[in-house]
This record gives sequence, C-alpha cells and structure tokens, in this order.
Amino acid sequence: MRGRREWILRSGALLAAGLLPACATAQDHAQARRRLLREIESDMHRTEPHTGRARLAPCVVAAMGRVERHRFVPSEYAAYAYENRPLPIGHGQTISQPFIVALMTDLIDPQPDHVVLEVGTGSGYQAAVLAECVRKVYTIEIVAPLGERARATLAALGYRNVEVRIGDGYLGWPEAAPFDGIVVTAAPEHVPQPLLDQLKPGGRMVIPVGPQDAGQDLLLITKEADGRTITRRKLPVRFVPLTRKPR
Repeated sequence: MRGRREWILRSGALLAAGLLPACATAQDHAQARRRLLREIESDMHRTEPHTGRARLAPCVVAAMGRVERHRFVPSEYAAYAYENRPLPIGHGQTISQPFIVALMTDLIDPQPDHVVLEVGTGSGYQAAVLAECVRKVYTIEIVAPLGERARATLAALGYRNVEVRIGDGYLGWPEAAPFDGIVVTAAPEHVPQPLLDQLKPGGRMVIPVGPQDAGQDLLLITKEADGRTITRRKLPVRFVPLTRKPR
C-alpha cells in the first residue's frame, strides 16, 4: 500500500505541475484538462481589455474539456500535453497554445449549424475543438505528412464532421464556400483576398497577420451584409508563417 500511495502522490504532483505521469489514466487526463481550463479562464480574464472576452462561450469550454490534446502531440511530448503552451509536432510546425486555440474558437462565435474553414491543420487539435462546436469543418494543411497524420488521428477519434485537404490554404476551399467562420493558424504578412472572398456576409475570420521578424497581431475580421469588412486587433501573437506551394 505504501508504494501505491507514493505513486498516487507523485502522480498528483505531476498533474499539479502540468505534467502527466508516463502511465496516465483517462482520469488523469480528465483532471489535467480541468486544470488547463482553469488556466485558460484565468488568461481570459487577464487579456479581457484586449480581446473583449471575459469568458469563453459554453460550447468552447465544453470542447476544451473534451478534446484529448495528448492524442494530437508526438509521444515524446505527451507528458506536456496539458501545459498551456505550444509544442513541436515535427516539420518545423507546432500545436498552438491551448489558450490561443480556445480564444480563436471563441472569437468566431461558433454555432451548431455553422460551416467553418481552418487554414493550417497542423496536428488536427484546433480542427477537433471546432468540430465539437459546429456542423462541419474543412481544414487545409500544406505539409502532407502532417495533414495525413491529422486526418488519421481525427478519424480514429470519431470526428466525422471534419474534412482534411492537403494543399495551399492561402487559396481557401472555394467549392465549400461561403463559410460562417474562418480560423487561420499560420501567419501571412497580409490577409489573403481569397479567404475574405470565401467568408459569408455576417461571418467572422480570426487570423494572425504580420512579419515573422516582428511578431504578428491576432485580427478579428467581420464581414458586413454589404461585403465590407471590419478589422479589430485583439492580441500580439507569434505563429509559424503561412507557407505557399511554389508557383
């Protein structure tokens, strides 16, 4: 019993520190997600003067509590899956900080009947969070091995409302447009016109924009009924660049 008690105490200490024990259980993972949610909610209050959001919408809270982030990171980083920070996923790319995933999801005001485009599938984690909140997610990844791995992970976890394409996200997904929301998880220097064109009137796009050497601004772009757009800066951020296929 003494050895068992010591393991439980050690496991609890690891979870409190944001780390998962090597033989973590489903209960450990659930506890880690609850702790992570508390951190995200604290960040929401701290950044409210910039974002205008004091708390997450209930559907986003539920999604962040359900989606198993440890299933979307390489095995060598699984112990760190519920730390509130980005992690490497290979090919020079990262899985975004959970707070940023939650905030970007919240900013597009997702609704159960919405159809959403994601540019930059990466690990598939952001797509999974979106899929918990909306009817359909179309997601594009330019790095083929990442896109294929994300597709397999999403399918294995039962996300039937996500469609993954390998391709140039700058061009969007014209045949599935218009979209109620667009989430871009890599940073161009300027907002791509094709994405603006594919945003539905009344729709919202959240996108990091700016040069790589100076960081970016997270922008919320809303399209009016007459096609005009309103852009609001939310937070300074740093994302990997939005890359394109050579012409």
